[in-house]
Amino acid sequence: MKTQIKPAAVGALGIAGALLLWQYLATGPMNDSALPTPGHAIAELAALLATGTFWADLADTILIALGGLAISAVAGVAAGLLIGSFAPVRYATMAVLEFLKPIPPIVVLPLVVLVLGPTAQMSWVLVVIGCALPIVMQTVAGVHDTDPVARDTARSYGMGHAEILLLVTLPGAMPFIGTAMRVAAPAALVVAVVAGLLGGGPGLGQSIYQAQAAGDFPVLYALVLVLGLLGLVFQGATRLAERRLLHWHESYREVVL
Repeated sequence: MKTQIKPAAVGALGIAGALLLWQYLATGPMNDSALPTPGHAIAELAALLATGTFWADLADTILIALGGLAISAVAGVAAGLLIGSFAPVRYATMAVLEFLKPIPPIVVLPLVVLVLGPTAQMSWVLVVIGCALPIVMQTVAGVHDTDPVARDTARSYGMGHAEILLLVTLPGAMPFIGTAMRVAAPAALVVAVVAGLLGGGPGLGQSIYQAQAAGDFPVLYALVLVLGLLGLVFQGATRLAERRLLHWHESYREVVL
């Protein structure tokens, strides 16, 4: 008899197992280290939830991550459509983009901090740097994957370049753009936190740095728990948005028997 696996139940078991492992490490092999028990970290998290400073830092982090991601999406999709659709633009920019692709945002963090200082603007710029390039590259790939027959048909019906770009090429590239956004959303959160942790920008990253500097490790781990939960929310929201926007695509259509 075939047993049906329930993902939610298995996921709950996985979380319980991770907490038990954490408890074992904190009370066993790492008893003398700065690792608190899960109960201690969760108690600190409950105390943090009652403070206005925590909510202000959380709002700053979410605003920087989502704002930077939105700017990256608009600029990245526009640039990707332009680069993917016009050969001279592609030849002029692809070498530069390939050069920039392996450079992580943390490498340019000291330069951005030097120019803008430990400010929210610095964090925004880092998030845009970290998210825009993958969106550009995926959009270019999506443009190249667009059905050439659909483009030729649109051209034969007298549609201009702008109409073909918006009505044929952009919808054809949407699955690639959706994948890029799903990958970029958690990255935006990570970069926003790193900008606060290492660059002094506002948000939870700065709170983590202050907790580490003060040796308040239960608060530090409580903030790490918040970041983990925030990452799950970002990932889930991105998947939901992708599914809603691409409901027409064959990979998201439900099969009707």
